[in-house]
Amino acid sequence: MHIEPGLVDGAKIALSYATATAAGGTALYHIAQASRQSGIASVALRSLIATAGVFTFFEILPHFPVGVSEVHFILGSTLFLILGAGPAAIGLALGLLIQGLFFAPFDLPQYGMNLTTLLVPLFALHEVAKRVIAPGTAYVDLQYKQVLALSTVYQGGVVAWVAFWAVYGAGFGAANLAAIGTFGVAYMAVVLFEPLADLAILGLAKSLKGQGSALVTPRLYA
Repeated sequence: MHIEPGLVDGAKIALSYATATAAGGTALYHIAQASRQSGIASVALRSLIATAGVFTFFEILPHFPVGVSEVHFILGSTLFLILGAGPAAIGLALGLLIQGLFFAPFDLPQYGMNLTTLLVPLFALHEVAKRVIAPGTAYVDLQYKQVLALSTVYQGGVVAWVAFWAVYGAGFGAANLAAIGTFGVAYMAVVLFEPLADLAILGLAKSLKGQGSALVTPRLYA
């Protein structure tokens, strides 16, 4: 989902600073909530795990240039369900930053756009989870249709933001719209994979019976 260098440039890139700042502020809100619930040490550990996971997803798992961006297995809903919204947001932000600083410096000018593209769908996922998961239902007990809904919200949000940046930067030309469409179709194929990964990881978590662990969100088991 990396925004290609040069797609948005000049004065237009200033918008990404504003959206990234807003997304960062929302991430801090979720971190504060998580810290009140389970303590800062647990949040720090989960954020570290999320950062390592995101870096792995970006650098080690397969990723392919398609249309206006790249198709990655971000596993955003997995991070949310296992670690919580706040640590997942920190992991996405830091993992993306580490990749840019040490492996893809050409992506750093696009950091604000990429950060927005990753975080805003995560926060949308958090809100949708409140509506599709009944209070008191542990995440390890989720059904396929619930996990599919969460994954679709996240991946759909990523596609929507990539499309926005592409149109914002390059307009409504036929070639640009075709490239956006190609990316969108390819990226939504991730939805076929991610819910299965989520259910497998949730099933493993359930078998481990790690209730009370500082390494996972309390909602995983409670």
